[in-house]
Formats: sequence, C-alpha cells, structure tokens
Amino acid sequence: QVQLVESGGGLVQPGGSLRLSCAVSGSIFSIYVMGWYRQAPGKQREVVATVDSGGSTNYVGSVKGPITISRDIAKHTFYLQMNSLKPEGTSVYYCTTIRPGQRMWGQGTQVAVST
Repeated sequence: QVQLVESGGGLVQPGGSLRLSCAVSGSIFSIYVMGWYRQAPGKQREVVATVDSGGSTNYVGSVKGPITISRDIAKHTFYLQMNSLKPEGTSVYYCTTIRPGQRMWGQGTQVAVST
C-alpha cells in the first residue's frame, strides 16, 4: 500500500523559505505525476506545482513567490522549495501522486507565513 508522508511545514516570517518533503512509501513504479496542492482556510484546494515521470514541471501562475518542485527517485521523495514567502502562502500543503487508476494524498502539512 502506497503512503505519502509530508514534512517540513511550519511558521516562517514573510520573505523566508521552507522546503516541504513528501516521502513515498511502497513502490513508485508507474507513478506518472507527483504534485503539490494547497488549501487555505475557506478556500478550495488548488494545485501548486507538478512534476511528471519525464521530469517536466508545471507551476500555477497564482502561486506567490518563487517555488521549485523537484524529486529524488532514489529516495522515493519529492520536494517543494518555497522562497520569498508571503502571507498569502499560508495554507495546508498536500502532496499527491497519480498512477493509472490510483490517486494518493498525503495528510497535509501546515505552512503559516506571519510575523
């Protein structure tokens, strides 16, 4: 059974950085998309960034501040590096994987951007 475990969230001041990690337990065979979503209070969950099996990345234009999605196949882990964070970035961040017939979600990690 594949499970996703996120880590790296927390409280950060505006302008600060965080790196979120998503460890994939079990086989990563046939996963064709890894991604990050976020959900702010009272809002719908929205995609932040994705990376496919070929390494191509996609970022959503509404996300504020420079971000980078990356993956380490050998470690079964993918990451979301967020720099120059702004208060609008406060959300619960979820990692997700998609393979044929299956979509998995992590439990979410809280990111709070505040003074």
